[in-house]
Amino acid sequence: MTSAQGGANAGFARGRRLRSTPALRRLTAQTRVAPADLVLPVFVKAGISAPVPIGSMPGVVQHTPDSLRKAAHEAAEAGIGGLVLFGIPSDKDAVGSQADAADGIVNVALRQLRDDLGDELVLIADLCLCEYTDHGHCGVVTPAGVVDNDPTLDRYAAVAIAQAQAGAHVIAPSGMMDGQVAAIRRALDSGAFTETPILAYAAKYASGFYGPFREAAEGAPQFGDRSTYQMDPPNADEALREVRQDLAEGADAVMVKPALPYLDIVARVADAVDVPVSAYQVSGEYAMVEAAAANGWIDRERAILETLTAIRRAGAGQVLTYWAVEAARLLRR
Repeated sequence: MTSAQGGANAGFARGRRLRSTPALRRLTAQTRVAPADLVLPVFVKAGISAPVPIGSMPGVVQHTPDSLRKAAHEAAEAGIGGLVLFGIPSDKDAVGSQADAADGIVNVALRQLRDDLGDELVLIADLCLCEYTDHGHCGVVTPAGVVDNDPTLDRYAAVAIAQAQAGAHVIAPSGMMDGQVAAIRRALDSGAFTETPILAYAAKYASGFYGPFREAAEGAPQFGDRSTYQMDPPNADEALREVRQDLAEGADAVMVKPALPYLDIVARVADAVDVPVSAYQVSGEYAMVEAAAANGWIDRERAILETLTAIRRAGAGQVLTYWAVEAARLLRR
């Protein structure tokens, strides 16, 4: 190209002009991730004397109550938005009795964390039965081996009350039973917890990306799978129906799970509702990045921040991620 041609084209738009320095790129970034946008999922296990590493999730552990308290303080210092708690009891039974027991592991942990931190971190109680049942399903099972929806709602209502009494700021039902939000809302309101919000796992898919979580939470189904109550991956419109139903039943915020394989769903939900939308970057997403990084195939820290940015760019206001504390520190560099 001649200098004359260059001069003639000088007025053309050049995207590179706003990319030339890190400061310019920061200034013109359309999507930002802040520590307060991030929620850390944590596992606490009864009957262990030291944290137990999760083989498929490098850097993630099953906590003791004491190590969880330490991790919670570190999370608060990092400035993240909150924690979501999952528990592994010493004893499991057909109805998940430890989920609403006063001395159940999550309820004990909630009381301790609330005493330690007050309102400094949002404490979100995951509400499901899969970690607490001996069969590993998310509800009460009939003799024929089918998860029985309506009796399960009674269990969810009892667990919600126990979690609220223990100090949970937010109840997050994840079992995907029909009518679960309405049952929990009624229970909370009748139990004088009218101010306790519900974050509904509204669009939770029957995903192949949950494998490492089932090791961490020790909640894999002992028979069958969860395809009859979690959403079928090919379906998108159904996600919007589920979201609208949960909002009609009293949900205060909604979640899409998993995140990265369902960014289109995150975007559609975010466009359709006017409540907070969360997305859960699940264990399989975490494990893939960690495994690829361990093999030297990707830049680990760059990939962490890029995936979180993608989820926020799709429309999620909050991201549940096992990298929450590390990412918060990376963001402050």
